[in-house]
Amino acid sequence: MGEVKLVKPTMPQMAWQDLEMGMFCHFGINTFCDQEWGDGTDDPAKFNPSQLDARQWVRTAKSAGFKYFILTAKHHDGFCLWPTGTTDYSVKSSPWKDGKGDVVGECAKACQEEGILFGLYLSPWDRHEPRYSDKEAYDDFYAEQLTELLTGYGPLVELWFDGAGSEGRQYDWARIIGLVKKYQPEAMIFNMGAPTIRWVGNEDGVAPYPCWNTVSDIKISMFTDDTIKWADTPVWLPAECDVPIRRKQWFWHPNSEENLLSLEELKDIYYRSVGHGTNLLLNIAPDDRGLIPDPDAIRAREFGQWVRETFSNPIKKASGTEEVLEMSLDSPRKISHIILMEDIKHGERVRDYVLDYKKAGKWVELVRGSAIGHKKIDRFEPIITDHVRLRVLEAADRPIIREFALI
Repeated sequence: MGEVKLVKPTMPQMAWQDLEMGMFCHFGINTFCDQEWGDGTDDPAKFNPSQLDARQWVRTAKSAGFKYFILTAKHHDGFCLWPTGTTDYSVKSSPWKDGKGDVVGECAKACQEEGILFGLYLSPWDRHEPRYSDKEAYDDFYAEQLTELLTGYGPLVELWFDGAGSEGRQYDWARIIGLVKKYQPEAMIFNMGAPTIRWVGNEDGVAPYPCWNTVSDIKISMFTDDTIKWADTPVWLPAECDVPIRRKQWFWHPNSEENLLSLEELKDIYYRSVGHGTNLLLNIAPDDRGLIPDPDAIRAREFGQWVRETFSNPIKKASGTEEVLEMSLDSPRKISHIILMEDIKHGERVRDYVLDYKKAGKWVELVRGSAIGHKKIDRFEPIITDHVRLRVLEAADRPIIREFALI
């Protein structure tokens, strides 16, 4: 296969893949009702956080090393976290800040101040809005909500269109995506309409291996086997792995700290998301005070510290375009990880590779793999050596290795 035939990412896709980790933030009327999916009948008066601090949320994300932050502006219950002109079922009907608050605005401002990219989740399914049963009327309603968000809160890195609850429903995606392209052309589009990134297929935060960046169809949600299909030529569609830091709980629930993932569990998720070339979107939910609970914030910081300490200072790095890349060290060192990255602006080229190390003067096979793509992290029992090499056994075109790092 020649270079010109390889599928390649867009510049915004490459920038997004380099972010690697984002924080999801599920917050809304469900937070005050001890539930995951509201039916749209909960009284807006229940929404009344006493200490809401969006800066604390975003600083938690920053301290954990996340590069972007995605807020549930509207979940399936239809309650809006901004003072929308489309419905009274929003923060403007709540006692919080006497109905004059705007959670979306506070998060956008906090992200701007902290240097974190901002994204929004807007559920297509709406269990409160009476017009939902009238397709054309709801399409108008949804387009108006989306336009408010696209135009009112600065640059957005990602729009999250959740397929849950919308199985079998057809929205006016041409119109919806047209609005995104008009007002936020650089934003990633998650999984529906005309996606530029895809759902990995589970809510465990883990990607299969190999997880190729080029696919021809994707699954809409975990509640159906229906897929979105493209034309014959596969497109570049990197995956995002979403998972809540409290097991199976996207929104905060009282007395559920026992569900908090351990640091070891988060490490495993990292290896099987970022380490498989995908982005990790870790959900950390504020409580009914409007604050990230201390145990969750502490665990997130521990996780971020582990990522930094483990991967920030490689023993040695190399790059190159040869089918065999060899790295020699001045003296034998203990090595437990090897990080590989392709220069994906030229496409995903490597199909089969082997990592070897020298032991007693002879090359010994250490790891064998297939996909590298944006990133592959290989971990193994520590070895001591002064020579390591990468051998590309099969490639769609001349391999272009952006990084070959020893940890």
